[in-house]
Amino acid sequence: MDEFYQEVIDEHLNQYQSNSINMQDDMVDILLKLKQDYSNNITFDHVKGVLMNILLAGTGTSASTVVWAMTMLIKNPEFLKKVQQEVRDAVGKKGKVEEDDLYKLDYLKAVIKEALRLYPVVPLLLPRESRDQCILEGYKIPKKTLVYVNAWAVGRDPKCWNRPEEFDPERFMGSNLEYKGADFEWIPFGSGRRGCPGLLMGATAVELALSNLVYSFDWELPKGTLDIDTLKTKGTVMHKKNELLLVAKVP
Repeated sequence: MDEFYQEVIDEHLNQYQSNSINMQDDMVDILLKLKQDYSNNITFDHVKGVLMNILLAGTGTSASTVVWAMTMLIKNPEFLKKVQQEVRDAVGKKGKVEEDDLYKLDYLKAVIKEALRLYPVVPLLLPRESRDQCILEGYKIPKKTLVYVNAWAVGRDPKCWNRPEEFDPERFMGSNLEYKGADFEWIPFGSGRRGCPGLLMGATAVELALSNLVYSFDWELPKGTLDIDTLKTKGTVMHKKNELLLVAKVP
């Protein structure tokens, strides 16, 4: 990975030196500008570290989110039909869903939000550390206490959600709840300055992948399979324990 990131950095630097392109302000450009402006504090290792965080936060977790969303859709075929109808009506005969089409897919986005509510891929987010001593619900929390936020429990809190254990994407239709972390009853990407750096890339990747899956194929369980489980792996990222096996058919 270190060698790959160095190749990406060298490619950008060589392009600037040869004046073959102008800086386009992609994420590598921005990091290299910061390194140039703050050369005493930022090294190439820092640049590589941020690239690693962004790319890993937006790839493995995105794949897991698509699997959970497909799991919920195949278990709830009425919602699968609705999201397929929306995507196919919006895209027509174009052949594939492109990024420019995503703004038209409100129901698809609601499906993804509901999948993230029930199965946040990083259920305990990343640990935090308290900067100062404070009192919380009558308990004294010392400075430098390690804090874990249970996003899984937050998304299933019956005080915030009706029928919290049920998969119902329509609860997000017409709702202002967004991924960005300003709505504390639903924080799949964390909140504040320590929120997920790969949020935008990850959300777009999930929307593109899932929309193309439901657009291009009809889905059903393999012959003889009556249902699929929702068992989870242990670890920082909550993957589905058993592989999701489905039959894809061209409509």
